[in-house]
Amino acid sequence: MDTKLEIDNISELITAVKEYIDDESEIENIKKAYEYASVIHKNDIRLSGEEYMHHPLNVAYNLTKLNADSDTLCASLLHDTIYIGNASLDDIRAKFGDDIADLVDGITKINKLNLSADSEDHIKYYKKIIVGLSEDVRIIIIKLAERCQNMRTLWAIPEDKRREKSKETLEILVPIAHRLGLGELKTELEVLSLKYYKPNEFISVEEQLDNTEEERQAIVDNMIEEVSKLLDENDIDYEIKGRAKSIYSIYNKLCKGKKFSEIYDLYALRVLVNTIPECYQVMGIIHSVFKPMPKRIKDYIANPKTNMYQSIHTTVFGPYDKLYEIQIRTYEMDRIAEKGIASHWSYKEKGKSIQDSMEQKLQMFRNIMEISEENESANEFVNRVKDEVLSDSIYVYTPRGDVFELPKGSTPIDFAYKVHSGVGETMVGALVNDSIAKMDQILESGDIVKIITNKNATPSIEWLNMAKTSQARSKIKAYFTKMDKEEAIIKGKDLFLKEIRRRKESINEIMDRLDNILTSLNLENEDDLYYSIGIGKYTSVQAVNSAFKEEESKEDFVLDKILNKNRPVEDHKNDILVSGIKDIKVTLAKGCNPIKGDPIIGYISRGNGVIVHHKECKNILQIEDRMIDVKWNENINKKFETKVHIVASNNENTLVDIINIASSNNISVSKINTIYNMDTNTFELTIKVSDVDTLNKFFANLRRNNNIKLVERIFV
Repeated sequence: MDTKLEIDNISELITAVKEYIDDESEIENIKKAYEYASVIHKNDIRLSGEEYMHHPLNVAYNLTKLNADSDTLCASLLHDTIYIGNASLDDIRAKFGDDIADLVDGITKINKLNLSADSEDHIKYYKKIIVGLSEDVRIIIIKLAERCQNMRTLWAIPEDKRREKSKETLEILVPIAHRLGLGELKTELEVLSLKYYKPNEFISVEEQLDNTEEERQAIVDNMIEEVSKLLDENDIDYEIKGRAKSIYSIYNKLCKGKKFSEIYDLYALRVLVNTIPECYQVMGIIHSVFKPMPKRIKDYIANPKTNMYQSIHTTVFGPYDKLYEIQIRTYEMDRIAEKGIASHWSYKEKGKSIQDSMEQKLQMFRNIMEISEENESANEFVNRVKDEVLSDSIYVYTPRGDVFELPKGSTPIDFAYKVHSGVGETMVGALVNDSIAKMDQILESGDIVKIITNKNATPSIEWLNMAKTSQARSKIKAYFTKMDKEEAIIKGKDLFLKEIRRRKESINEIMDRLDNILTSLNLENEDDLYYSIGIGKYTSVQAVNSAFKEEESKEDFVLDKILNKNRPVEDHKNDILVSGIKDIKVTLAKGCNPIKGDPIIGYISRGNGVIVHHKECKNILQIEDRMIDVKWNENINKKFETKVHIVASNNENTLVDIINIASSNNISVSKINTIYNMDTNTFELTIKVSDVDTLNKFFANLRRNNNIKLVERIFV
């Protein structure tokens, strides 16, 4: 492809297009779009004095360098026909189809914004630009290509407007170009923006360079010749490029505290080869002649950056006593580095992990659209956009070493959905740096996160309040939205009946108490009950427990008082009922941690009411006085804390198995202490469980696991 900066006619554009598009019908459509736009703009002249068509023609040419598809090229040629010209969207839709019309409509909406330094207008800008990005990422890529072409003629507008446009480009468009991996566009936008936004700083950097850009490029070209000879001698099939570091990149490093003498990549070469092994071979060949600088070798092939960037970087001492940074990568890696997600216009590589990463990034942008539907104020909206798209990120690892990029403040829920929506939907827990984590724990850069899943698990509606990213939030919403009411009712009924059978209760008896359940859960009818269980609003355990919360009528209450006037009053608000005593403080002993269903005894303490112990607790075995009969309140529906001791063989998956088994038994694990030995691991779990039957079932399921040697409850 021609590497010239700009072109003058449609023939040159078509020549560039034919480098990668060979479908004649697509090429004819591009010509048709050019002819249509030429008629619309025939009387339009730009402030620079050029005929107006020079602008859309070169926006399209910029996009050919990204291998843009034909619809995008057509839309770029037509992008100002409504905003500047007198075309109608309906006419474009009729002549070019819905896809191209939607792209033109999106870029027109963005261009109609009245941008200024006013904060409210900036908020509108953020909102519109992200909405455009969410609807179709090609809209923002057209916008970036258009702004790049506009910046080349920024000298034609007044100085205050130049500064405003440059500041807007640096603060909004450049970060988005970076996020999308559009390296070439990003670099040109940075340099042109600095030139007009901070002209003094631009000139200052130029003056610190001891030669002109042309002279610096000549130094690079000389090094290219030296490296080429080496590679030819070793029969390497390669391509080599070189460039002098951009003024903006130098300025940016100086702003970060670097001294000019500490910038080692003023002169840079890039060597492209066919395979990964050849990358390492080329590095060895270069190092055999040119001494590498210590601590300046970076292997981004083995450890890719999160925007999919892969390359080997090495800095060597070369001719003219200069330092040269040499990047070594494959052709595919170079395509990703320079064109970013735009290198995947065809979406033909679904099986590749790099494609999956691109899809994740695209999905993050698309899901920002959800933000605009959440009734946020303008300031809240822009803050969210800054948090998720335009601000700092954290980098979190899987146990295998794969890295994922997330906005600061993300939780294990966000991480799970970033890995895959299926992982998020079946998540039951997470380990962060080998310790159990709460669902809403804030992750930090460098954390190693292992998501624990259960194929029978489903998302919880409460996760919406815990998730940081709109990707996770929209996936959770989508899960509950896609489950239509009928499906939810069927699922909820099945869970409800399974819980009844698990408890060995009579289905007819429970259904006779349906009114109790509906009243307790504030529901209207039986279908509402099943629907609420199906979408996770209530659990089947809560529903069945509610069956036994009978409410007495006033008449029944008075009649009971008359017939049982001598019966001691029991306080049904407490977990423990103390016969004959009401409104007394009752506390569960911390040492033995009794749970519902355990045999229990009460001890009348001095000043602390009744302390309830397990009957086998060693602390009360020798005590005979001050004891009192107590019993569990059968109407309570809560979980009790207890501790469990587990000894297992040394297997890395055992802890995951334990947490999965706990989750399937409706047991939550709040703390894990682990002791690692040569042959075994010992786990001390603090868990919350509803009753002793559930605990026994949990123990039975654990003992079926071949890796688990011993399971017992801890009584201190």
